[in-house]
Amino acid sequence: MLLDTGSAGVRVLAGALGSALAGRLPAQTGATDDPAGNAPIAQCATFGSGYTWGSIKRADVTIGGEIAGNLPVQVIGDGAFATPPDCLSHGGPSLNTLGTLGAKGVIGIAPGIRDFPLAAQTVLSANYYYCPSSGSCTNTRVPLNTQVMNPVAGFAADNNGTIISLPAIRAGGQTSATGQLTFGIGTQQNNALPSTANIVSLDQNGYFTSVYRSRSLTSIIDSGTNVYSFPDNTIPTAVLWTDTWYTPPAPLSLSASMQASNGSGIPTTVPFSLGNAVNLLASGNAAYDSLGAPMSGAFIWGLPFFYGRNVYTVLDNAKVGPRTGPLVAF
Repeated sequence: MLLDTGSAGVRVLAGALGSALAGRLPAQTGATDDPAGNAPIAQCATFGSGYTWGSIKRADVTIGGEIAGNLPVQVIGDGAFATPPDCLSHGGPSLNTLGTLGAKGVIGIAPGIRDFPLAAQTVLSANYYYCPSSGSCTNTRVPLNTQVMNPVAGFAADNNGTIISLPAIRAGGQTSATGQLTFGIGTQQNNALPSTANIVSLDQNGYFTSVYRSRSLTSIIDSGTNVYSFPDNTIPTAVLWTDTWYTPPAPLSLSASMQASNGSGIPTTVPFSLGNAVNLLASGNAAYDSLGAPMSGAFIWGLPFFYGRNVYTVLDNAKVGPRTGPLVAF
């Protein structure tokens, strides 16, 4: 499963569940705009790399001894309903298979509790649908309690956030890296938020501001993205496997500052390294702390940011001592 601080909710490939289990999970119904009120709900969940399409079902989710009961989850690629045209056109490539998703599913532990709160009030294109038949799905609003949900918020305890701890790795990358996911912040003796931690408050959408080369950019810290993504047209690039990567002739030592979107708090300057992606990927390793790719108008602190750090994510409206989420810390 892909652990993703950039999205909220559990999404599992139908093939990973198996047809017997997937078929036993009860369908989520109750779309706001469904005139009958009993049509199954499906979702087109969009990510930077593509989209997942599938039914919303109810399931008990157990992770590391913590249980979130009767949770709305997405069953990806279950084939119950035809993919709507606006999902096909808006979502990019399909991620409905193990080969395209690169994992058996996604565990979304972003600061948000529900994946698209706006969908409770507004009909959004390429998002939630009610499906009275296999060939008919209609865009709809859905109440918050029927939306795909951050599993941590559904735990009985240790439910205010998470800590991802990954070791520092070699500059040229490693074949693997093993870390730890801890549930709860300040709820047990082993998950306290250090008094020396850098704190970055987030807005209601989970964003903050990064300033890179005097340019303010909307930002997230996202374990589901495998690179630093940011705009810099002074750095050479190359296309590899249809993707564009940064390829400086020699490793670069760069930095950007992080600050709350509303300007509150003291900016935190974060140094990072950028290597030549073509050379790095030629090594055959899987874990890298210096991969980068160009992106227009935003700065994503991807998985390379996590190596050598404890990264704390406090959920929306959750408390950690005197602080209230959403926030990230490291």
